[in-house]
Amino acid sequence: MRGKAIQRAVEALRSGGVIVYPTDTVYGMGCDLLNPQAIDRVYFLKRMPRRKPLSLICADLAQIAEYAQLSNTAYRLMKRLLPGPYTFILQATRLVPRVMMTKQRTVGIRVPDNDLCLSLVRELGNPLVNTSASGSEDEVVSDPEAIQEAYPQIDLMLETGLLRSEPSTVLDLTKDPPTVLREGKGPVDEFLSI
Repeated sequence: MRGKAIQRAVEALRSGGVIVYPTDTVYGMGCDLLNPQAIDRVYFLKRMPRRKPLSLICADLAQIAEYAQLSNTAYRLMKRLLPGPYTFILQATRLVPRVMMTKQRTVGIRVPDNDLCLSLVRELGNPLVNTSASGSEDEVVSDPEAIQEAYPQIDLMLETGLLRSEPSTVLDLTKDPPTVLREGKGPVDEFLSI
């Protein structure tokens, strides 16, 4: 059953669909990185301004290295913390579409500790564009029914029940030493002992 659900999700993504899927923090909403029209739909559905960057979900460090520049320090830190509830801000490579970057040419990248999400990215073969599917960071629970009500235009949802809603910890690895931009689910004390 699970393999069929992932296959259906990948087919939806490849045909320009926007889907919702579980991560290790909240339900994510995303699309295929290689489909600019689908990225436009994510911005439209979330009613997000274009200046607010979306992040990428990658399958592993090897895939991250294709889309972001990794210093030795960043690589060692990420090797210890991934998969996990962290978003890393890194310098983007040329493979990242312009719409996905900040003016500083950076990109946020995640590798969630969620087998379903990682299987989806592996099967797709390239990163997922990602944003939270919840309405606000104040929500305590990421509820699939509420998400489907709020976003009836999504093409598919991979549901695994209620998720405890807690944002990822955001770490900026573009500077030395790295800095914590937002404390979330991922512990920061482990990060500080590089």
